[in-house]
Amino acid sequence: MLSLTNGKPNQVILPEAYLGILGGMGPLATADFLMKLVMATHATTDQAHIPVLLRSVPQIPDRSAAILGNGPSPLPSLIKGIEALCKAGATAIAIPCNTAHYWYKDMAEASMVPILHIVDSVFYHLNTMACGGSVGLLATKGTIAARVYNERFTNQGSVNVLVPTDDEIARFSGPGIDAVKAGDLAGGRSLLKEAAERLRDRGANAIVMGCTEIPIVLTENSCIGIPLIDATACLADSCASWWERQRGREAVY
Repeated sequence: MLSLTNGKPNQVILPEAYLGILGGMGPLATADFLMKLVMATHATTDQAHIPVLLRSVPQIPDRSAAILGNGPSPLPSLIKGIEALCKAGATAIAIPCNTAHYWYKDMAEASMVPILHIVDSVFYHLNTMACGGSVGLLATKGTIAARVYNERFTNQGSVNVLVPTDDEIARFSGPGIDAVKAGDLAGGRSLLKEAAERLRDRGANAIVMGCTEIPIVLTENSCIGIPLIDATACLADSCASWWERQRGREAVY
């Protein structure tokens, strides 16, 4: 609910619904999500946009390294961030990092408020498309190894997920994601486009960009001949829908 006055002159009442964003994984991906969140929101004034509480901590341990047994678990840091957002007043939480959703169950159990699931957002988008056949997945090595998309898609319904080969991960998608994180957007774009084209050539009818670094450099205009599905934008759409539900209860502008 959003109320701007309680009858007293010049007094502003803060909104009662806040979207908490657990970000920093990585920082540029978080900034990209914030832009897409604004663009996804149906608003004609500042006051109609989503009230956001942002916690962006890049020092959260590497998610893929943890999944692959090469680093500490990020779960304590993730839960610390969730608790901080809840304490600050978040009434729902979004996490613009696909790999972090490997720990979704633990995070949801630790949270006092709902956490919107990025894979569910993508699945909903896929259901609006008529792509059929296999869906390719570009993602971190950790997301692929942990079957974050495969398992969630299986729970939701039948979607055949096609992933890069180990060689394609080592030569293209892995280095491409690393390049974006390092600020080499041109290098990352070239590598990730090659990875996407190889999935297309092996039968993918659409490709999910299942790492929030990827849609920073690949877009629907990347000209690979099949749809590229932006998981970051899908999550932003889900957040905008959540906000519409909150506004629909009682909104005064």
